[in-house]
Amino acid sequence: MNDLITTNQNENGDIIVSGRELHEFLEVDSKYQDWFSRMCGYGFEEGLDFVSKIEPTQKKEGSRIVTRNLEDHHMKLDMAKEIAMIQRSEKGKQARQYFLHIEKMWNSPEMVMKRALEYADKKVIELKEKIALDKPKVIFAEAVEVSSSSILIGELSKLLKQNGIEIGQNRLFKWLRNKGYLIKKKGEMFNLPSQKSMDLGLFEIKKRIVSNPDGSSRTTRTPKVTGKGQIYFINKFLNEDKQLAN
Repeated sequence: MNDLITTNQNENGDIIVSGRELHEFLEVDSKYQDWFSRMCGYGFEEGLDFVSKIEPTQKKEGSRIVTRNLEDHHMKLDMAKEIAMIQRSEKGKQARQYFLHIEKMWNSPEMVMKRALEYADKKVIELKEKIALDKPKVIFAEAVEVSSSSILIGELSKLLKQNGIEIGQNRLFKWLRNKGYLIKKKGEMFNLPSQKSMDLGLFEIKKRIVSNPDGSSRTTRTPKVTGKGQIYFINKFLNEDKQLAN
């Protein structure tokens, strides 16, 4: 059977028919809006049997192409079948027989299997999208697990690698300096946290007294990433600067 009237599938898997296209096929004399209002008088409900849609249409007027927005109604197949039957015309009979054929094909084992496979594919895509959306939360949770104590910057680079961000210790030091988290000026303060980092609570400085062979001693200062800093940098790389690390 040829496609007398276009049918589509909505996001809920229902077969839908354009009210305007059905009106045109049935060759109804009255205007579409008047006809559809009369049809709704048979007990059809918006949101249950049909939804209203504004469809842009183009029409040539003289030498110009004019675009107008027309109201259409996407009705479910059951509503379209009943409206076709109400018409009591040869066109109505043709439409109803066509819709019955569509319904029979729709409920065939092959189509049921096809819809089941499409549904499964849709769920797989939704699951992948959910995993992608949840990834920052997972990263955050993993960071929380290791955030109870401060770690060295080299350990932070390993943590970043575990979460898919390929950046080694030296490149991470360079990135931190370029971004203003570590002091880049050569000298005694080189590679120590900047004031910005300390104010944000991203780093702490561990001081250690080292004894020299001659009996003297010296103090070393090592920057360590706090728990807050670990979460901050993991999420920053993940959400903003992952490309810079590649």
